[in-house]
Amino acid sequence: MNPLHDRLETYLVLAALLLAAGVFGLLRRRTLIGMLIAGELILSGASLNFLALNRFTAPDPATGQLFVLFILGLAAAEVAVALSLVIAVYRNYRSVLTRDLADLKG
Repeated sequence: MNPLHDRLETYLVLAALLLAAGVFGLLRRRTLIGMLIAGELILSGASLNFLALNRFTAPDPATGQLFVLFILGLAAAEVAVALSLVIAVYRNYRSVLTRDLADLKG
């Protein structure tokens, strides 16, 4: 009998929970920063999924790790661009609430 930390299903369930929490946060958050954090939860769930599948099913251990490094680089770039946009929006509108940005609809 395998311990809990040595089973693929444990990591897949945790990754699904992170993904669900991220999607829920993305749909329910009213602030831009909250949406950004929810997006990071989604990327963390995807990274955990790649690592778990790499650990238990892939013959080459470097494949999943390279995908996760790519996701981390993508997340860092996303945060840099999104925070600069949030700062620019705050400077112009004095709010980061999405309902206050109604005049941005095109």
